[in-house]
Amino acid sequence: MAIGMGGGSDVEHYNRAMDTGFPSSAVLPQLRKMLLRWFEGNQRDLPWRRTADPYAIWVSEIMLQQTRVAAVIERYEAFMAALPTVEALAAAEEAQVLALWSGLGYYRRARMQHAAAKVVVSVHGGVMPRTAAALRGLPGVGAYTSAAIASIAYGEAVAVVDGNVERVAQRLAGIGTDEPDEQGRLKRATNELAARLLDRERAGDFNQAMMELGATVCLPRGPKCLSCPLAGQCMTRGEHPVAKRAKMRTEQTGCALALRSGASETEVLLEQRPASETVMPGMWQLPVLLGGDSGETVMTVRHAIMQVNYLVRVRSVRPDEVAGLTAIRGARRWVPLGELAGLALNGLARKVLMQARLLAPRTAG
Repeated sequence: MAIGMGGGSDVEHYNRAMDTGFPSSAVLPQLRKMLLRWFEGNQRDLPWRRTADPYAIWVSEIMLQQTRVAAVIERYEAFMAALPTVEALAAAEEAQVLALWSGLGYYRRARMQHAAAKVVVSVHGGVMPRTAAALRGLPGVGAYTSAAIASIAYGEAVAVVDGNVERVAQRLAGIGTDEPDEQGRLKRATNELAARLLDRERAGDFNQAMMELGATVCLPRGPKCLSCPLAGQCMTRGEHPVAKRAKMRTEQTGCALALRSGASETEVLLEQRPASETVMPGMWQLPVLLGGDSGETVMTVRHAIMQVNYLVRVRSVRPDEVAGLTAIRGARRWVPLGELAGLALNGLARKVLMQARLLAPRTAG
């Protein structure tokens, strides 16, 4: 689809180019009412929806970035149990924060939130800023997160625009393009749409309703249009053009699972990534096998990081074999199995140890 050219806003470009019938002022009040009524009766019972605490909402929104809701729930509850206030987060050691975050990936989010908590305590007296503009002054808090906190916790009339909201807004107005060069204009148009759709009297509820609709009904593939409360106002009613995603590449690698009998319990060999690393510094991982090793494989796991799908061969290695079979990439330590849950494990190590039944899933409390 092409974007119209000429004067006026980006939304107007789309309207003229594709005759989308962008929701009129007469339709908007009813649209908002229907969406809010649907949300009240169909929203998922998620722990961060049971509070108006801006700190709790902030934690949930950071965790939810690029992470499935099901994976976040367990981590969120454990994190809030251990660090229930912004003061507690600010005072915590980074190792504890990363351990609580372990398994969610994208660990820079945790480090930035830790740094931001210190700013809230030292600069704002432990009180979260009340506006989206002020919140954007915190490390790691951008337009989406600041709008979510400000609208949900404080009721500020600012639209939240994440991937779910983008999809709902674009389909409602019948706009979209798969042309890479037009994505910037599409995004600006979508932001205008979201701001126009927003119910300014119930901004927090409306933003959550838009996100919930996109997450559960207006799905990227196979949207459930028959059960959508806004189907009558939607100009698309189905899938729409989207930008082509970069193709994932596949790589093969291997890691060593080395166990030994410790003083009181079994120990596993782990390696801490150097602080100088740009990816996951300070995280604990399993030693990496040297290339060409063809020893016995105890399991094979798939693990995705960014645009790479890794096929990982896990080999059981005796303590006396470790030096000759693995590449040293950081400081190593034999860790009792009972201490694993308190370490900042990277996602692959956590996955392997859980599949080997050496690490139990963490529960809140």
